[in-house]
Amino acid sequence: MTFDDEFEPRLGKIRSHPNKKQRTYLQRVLKGVALAGGSSIGGGRKRSFTGSRIGRGAGAGRMLTSRDLHAAFRSRRVIVKARIVKLKGAGLKAAYLHLRYIQRDGVSREGEEGVLYNGANHRLASDNFLDRGKEDRHQFRIIVSPEDGEHYRDLKSVTRRLMAQAEEDLGTKLDWVAVDHFNTGHPHTHIVLRGADERGKDLIIAPEYLFHGMRERAAEILLRDLGARTDQDIEQTLRKEVEQERFTSLDRNLVANADELGVVDAARVGRDSFSQCLGAGRLQKLSRLGLAEEIAPGHWQLAENLEPILRAIGERGDIIKTLHREMAERKLQCATRNYAIYDPLEPGAQTLTGRLIRRGLGDDFHDKPYLVVDGIDGRTHYVAAGKSVAADENPDGAIVAITPNRPAVRAVDRTIADIAAAHSGRYNVDIHLRHDPSATAEFAQTHVRRLEVMRRLGGFAERKADGTWLIGPDHLERARAFEQKQVKLDPVAVETLSVLPLDRQVTADGATWLDRRLLEGRAAGHRDEGFGNEVSGALMQRRQWLIERGFVDGVGRYRPDMLASLERRELMRVAAQLSKELNLDYVPVKSGDRINGVFSRSLNLASGRFAVIEKSREFTLVPWRSVLERGLGKQVSGIARADSISWTIGRSRSGPAI
Repeated sequence: MTFDDEFEPRLGKIRSHPNKKQRTYLQRVLKGVALAGGSSIGGGRKRSFTGSRIGRGAGAGRMLTSRDLHAAFRSRRVIVKARIVKLKGAGLKAAYLHLRYIQRDGVSREGEEGVLYNGANHRLASDNFLDRGKEDRHQFRIIVSPEDGEHYRDLKSVTRRLMAQAEEDLGTKLDWVAVDHFNTGHPHTHIVLRGADERGKDLIIAPEYLFHGMRERAAEILLRDLGARTDQDIEQTLRKEVEQERFTSLDRNLVANADELGVVDAARVGRDSFSQCLGAGRLQKLSRLGLAEEIAPGHWQLAENLEPILRAIGERGDIIKTLHREMAERKLQCATRNYAIYDPLEPGAQTLTGRLIRRGLGDDFHDKPYLVVDGIDGRTHYVAAGKSVAADENPDGAIVAITPNRPAVRAVDRTIADIAAAHSGRYNVDIHLRHDPSATAEFAQTHVRRLEVMRRLGGFAERKADGTWLIGPDHLERARAFEQKQVKLDPVAVETLSVLPLDRQVTADGATWLDRRLLEGRAAGHRDEGFGNEVSGALMQRRQWLIERGFVDGVGRYRPDMLASLERRELMRVAAQLSKELNLDYVPVKSGDRINGVFSRSLNLASGRFAVIEKSREFTLVPWRSVLERGLGKQVSGIARADSISWTIGRSRSGPAI
């Protein structure tokens, strides 16, 4: 039985429709921003929404950045750089490498390794910190560099007070570690902060606090410790900037006072005679660097790209300091002609061959990897490398060849474009096999992998839900743009010629790099200086070793099968040892053989790096390729060819992949 006065309450806003789609959280946030000040009162100019005040510490950051300008001028200056790093995928490994790097040798005041600490402990293990944060979405990396840091015995007190103040401003406990660095002219501290609050939720810090508020808090601490900057302190700092070969505050002032044509009136670069003298002195320095020209008495034309050029000059100076430090550690001569900066973008850049001295990170903030290579040309080279090289496991002393990566359209891109043009802009494996009956499924699959990489690393290719690829008429231009982007990330390719140091190659019973050098003859660029001189001596000793073992005839000619014979001897010796260890039979691989098995490990031999492929009753040794690394412990398959093996990782639905 029902009554007319029965009703069912419906929760919600007044006049809201039950079937109306509710706004998403982001839409509600943006609407709130608009209501709170998305445009200025009175119909003024609209202000763009930057998100700088979203997150913890927004109020403190806004308050700190609006303080008195005169007080800011007198306060102790601090540089704070902050970076948010995602930990998904390879980010956790990169975080481990970063912690290992900031704790490297030579960064402490005594020249020893860096010490990891936090608010309660003076020495910590990095693994414990990373284990606590391995499930975090992100982490913060912060560099705090007080201008007057040399006045402190160490920076632990400053760092701990700064992070304690940050906890108050952000309203949560912070999990952080830090390392003090004294290996540069400006002492600084590296802070790694977990991206989780005390409840385990994502820690969101307002950019206004992260990039500005922390700097002001650090300046307050220095102000309490050292007092306000005196006129003498300020003048001394500015005088140092006059002759510096990097972008300085004086340059920033000159650029701000230049007209639209880049012309500066020297009489108007400062409010007093001291500031004008500094400006005039800086203009003279820029003139000597070719970055400023006096076009009329007191009027100077600044170079169009003044700031990027000066920053590049400063970076080059840091590189030279790094080279000098590496050469001094190894007691190498530091003459100007004995070091060089390898520029892969320079037209005509040649392959650099030499011994790997050091792998490191050239930028403490962005973790830009670099290599120091002792070249066969007798010089020590600094090489700016890419992220893929940073993961390389070559030991110090390995012989490497560094080649510039050139952005170019590949043959696989042209094949895809030709097939798609004949099939209405579509491409997949079936279309490829119908278009070219002589092609194999394995060959067509390499084209699919190329498209997948282009899609995943920048959206340069489009895939439909059924797996068909949509290929436009501009595919080759897209491929070229993709290659240009990749070259910026990985400017060089590093080939490992031998993991064995030079002295071990002299008597190694295998096909060494020295053997290939002897067969090729002296290559261009070889000089009898530095490492090149060491190579010359090792080649003479290796040749004598080969003569004693019958690989050189009476007239000095090498046996045609010398390399193959040396490699076979080494493989048979190593295979015999592995056979006892694995209790499996060794089966050599010939061209045309099909290879199936589990990639269990890799071996660094005199003849190169080899992969161990195991089956239930046998195993084989094949040349290692980088693509195999992601298949460690997995089923792999391929077909051996004369010069290479095309691998597939894992199993297909129909069985082992080909």
